[in-house]
Amino acid sequence: MMMGVLSVVVVSSRTEGEELVIQKAGESEELEDKLMADVGGAVMKPGVYELKGGARVNQALIAAGGLREEADREWVEKNLNLAAKVTDGQKIYIPSNKETIKDVPSLSKGTSLSEKININTASITELDTLYGVGPATAQKIIDSRPYGSVEELVTKKVVSNKVYEAIKNQITVF
Repeated sequence: MMMGVLSVVVVSSRTEGEELVIQKAGESEELEDKLMADVGGAVMKPGVYELKGGARVNQALIAAGGLREEADREWVEKNLNLAAKVTDGQKIYIPSNKETIKDVPSLSKGTSLSEKININTASITELDTLYGVGPATAQKIIDSRPYGSVEELVTKKVVSNKVYEAIKNQITVF
């Protein structure tokens, strides 16, 4: 039986005064790890909030102090995905019980907010209900997020002009 010793020597050359920087896997620049969201309506402290990258709608609402008593909780339950990721610059608006759907901002051409699909937060199943959008295109829409406007579906070449014209009144980035 033979036994031996194995040794490993690591040599590093650095000039004097040069700083050694070690970055953990998954760390990103501080600016990339933050986003801003405008939370308004029936929340305790409406305002613009700085959140960590990857923050969820629920976390934005918590930052705003939660929902006020008069918040339309049924609307929130039906129309707001609390688990959705917040995008930088996103507006999150919570209507009150006193507001009617037509009073809620970001509505156009008489389409109620509950009928619009948010292309920044919708699931494949929701997107698949749109004319000309099947599961593959729905996945393409998800993969190309975030969107600053619905027109970006065309500028990012996610859907054709024909499909966009057919669905533009059914979608939102709100």
